[in-house]
Amino acid sequence: MVTSQGAAQGLSLVRANRHHLDALERIEQASFTTDRISRRSFKRFIDQAIGDFQVALFDGQVVGYYIVLYRQATQLARLYSLAVLPEFRNRGFGKALLAAAENDADDRHCLFMRLEVKVDNQPALALYHGVGYYDMEIRPEYYEDDSDAVVLQKLLPRFEPSAGPNGGQRLVPYRTQTTDFTCGPASLLMAMAFYDIPSADPHHEELEIWREATTIFMTSGHGGCGPHGLARAALRRGLQVVLHVSHSGPLLMDSVRSAEKKQIMARIQETDIAALKAAQVPILVGDYSLTQLAADLAAGHVVVALISTYVFDESKAPHWVVICAADENYVYINDPDQDALPWQSAAERQYLPIPLATFKRAFGFGRRKQKAALVLSRAT
Repeated sequence: MVTSQGAAQGLSLVRANRHHLDALERIEQASFTTDRISRRSFKRFIDQAIGDFQVALFDGQVVGYYIVLYRQATQLARLYSLAVLPEFRNRGFGKALLAAAENDADDRHCLFMRLEVKVDNQPALALYHGVGYYDMEIRPEYYEDDSDAVVLQKLLPRFEPSAGPNGGQRLVPYRTQTTDFTCGPASLLMAMAFYDIPSADPHHEELEIWREATTIFMTSGHGGCGPHGLARAALRRGLQVVLHVSHSGPLLMDSVRSAEKKQIMARIQETDIAALKAAQVPILVGDYSLTQLAADLAAGHVVVALISTYVFDESKAPHWVVICAADENYVYINDPDQDALPWQSAAERQYLPIPLATFKRAFGFGRRKQKAALVLSRAT
């Protein structure tokens, strides 16, 4: 029998089997007044190996369990049920079970854990809120007794800094953009802060960078920043830049229908390109691969990259983010968009994990998949 130690002393976890059914029924009867899982349902979860179904053993006795379910082709896990016998509560067992359930979901590369709790179940709400779950919505009359449910969710994978010479790795600071069109400047300000390049007034400088780097026209509203203009703005502020672009010449003009506007955009970007060449800034045309990205991050660089938000919210908009780190499963970004995970604080939106496959789909914009990445370091 394979076991794994729980976080609470003396607690071990094993996969549920039919020998545990009597104990599971006792836990269910003692823990819930409505919406109890039936013996038949417990059998089905066990026999069909549905999700992750673990029981907690203490001195050989089954004292609790959890069930985590997964939806195919999504990265969302659902904590279907978790319970501990009343006489074994307040010992940290519930928290240990929850941590184990989260580890199971994380091992399956799920981004989020979601669950429902009765609105008046204060002990359960306190447990979940205490370990980082956030209220998402109220579902009216969700339970058999017509009581409401609170839907809670938590982001599971977190970036774990490697140990540096002083015991920890410095993280790229997080900054939220203050307008709908200054994601590029906000990303550049994050890189500047990481390299200790001061800004007397970041709020003002965000717009100054946008004014310097704007593409002028986009599909509607204010134009965002082009890669060449953003590279020039970075250069002016003491950063060393290597610019990777998928296509030579001006970019991001496919969505602009007016020939006159395209001509203006082209002239501005051509001026930026000429200035970068005069400053001997490398402009590398071709694919910027995940292998190269990982190498640049490992070398201590910060990467500001252009992505499409379509894979996240189905809005076809170019968007700049800071790529801070990467591992075998995720690319970790600082997304300056204040609407990204709005239920979390700015600190908790730092180093957001994006699965590699999702990032590959998001990296680039438009029909031609135009890519741009600024590899930044402090000028020597």
